[in-house]
Amino acid sequence: MAAVGGKGLPLASRLYKSRTLGLTLGFVCVAFAMYPLNPHPWVWALMLTNAFIWPHVAFLISRRSEHALRSERRNLLIDSFCGGFWVGAMHFNPLPGVTTLSMMTMNNVAIGGLRFMLAGWLAQGLGIGTALLVFAPAFIGVTTQAQLYACLPILMLYPLALGWICYRQAVTLASHKRELLALSRTDSLSGLLNHGAWKDQLELEFQRCRRGQTGAAIALIDIDHFKTINDTYGHVTGDIVLRRLSKVLRQNLRATDLAGRYGGDEFCVILPDMPLNRATEVMDALRDRFNALAYAQDPTLRASLSIGLAPYQLGHVDSTSWLNDADLALYEAKSGGRNRVSSVQDSWLRSV
Repeated sequence: MAAVGGKGLPLASRLYKSRTLGLTLGFVCVAFAMYPLNPHPWVWALMLTNAFIWPHVAFLISRRSEHALRSERRNLLIDSFCGGFWVGAMHFNPLPGVTTLSMMTMNNVAIGGLRFMLAGWLAQGLGIGTALLVFAPAFIGVTTQAQLYACLPILMLYPLALGWICYRQAVTLASHKRELLALSRTDSLSGLLNHGAWKDQLELEFQRCRRGQTGAAIALIDIDHFKTINDTYGHVTGDIVLRRLSKVLRQNLRATDLAGRYGGDEFCVILPDMPLNRATEVMDALRDRFNALAYAQDPTLRASLSIGLAPYQLGHVDSTSWLNDADLALYEAKSGGRNRVSSVQDSWLRSV
């Protein structure tokens, strides 16, 4: 037996509901058109089968198919064929006939666009041709008042149901798109912004500062002797150190601050509307908290940070020059003995 739950099963589940509703309402429409024609009992049996058994059979076929999407498209063509057949069987009664064909076409357009709509029309034509051979119908050009009222439920309720299904699908797709966008901008190890996403935010902050003449600072953070940590304690422990730093950043920064992983053991932070003296205090406190962390993997392990700070200055021609200042400050912190915060602006240096 084919595997259950192949590709396209969510679509089959949605169509199962709409097919069940549509064929139930369609049965009322077709039955009122067929009744004056006094059809043979086998025709009534076929109508009942199509309306109340076929939706469940179609869904079962799709569930058991390895390619549920392909199977469901085939089911829709069967729906179209049956719709065309009943239009011919009704002797082309105008309103029930147009209603039936329109609802089938609406399904096909929603699922497969213009190309599948044309395939559906072909299936409807084959259904009409089959009805012509079976019933040799005469054209009935008048729709009675009872038949008109019988068509109203499907004309009102089915488009509403189909619209709701399409709306829910659009909401789901939008949610998935947001999730994918977030994943594409997030560093998988730290959960912070990745390199590209953080630099995009840096460019936005640079433009904001230049327009509004507001203050901001950026920080580049490097874990001291991280290669030694990896070599001594292993890369798994090294990853734990990286995650611990990302956690410290999330816990100790403001909601408006933007932290990211620049690459390797280097992290980066944008501190909007924060003067250099305050940024220095924040980064120094963060450095102290990180230094105090203990690691269950090895009680002897301690990690420290070197941090370079650069405030926004009018002399920065672009975000890259601003970032270069932070990089110079980081170099000064590392060359000055590490485990400290340094700023390019005033060559401020603070040791532990």
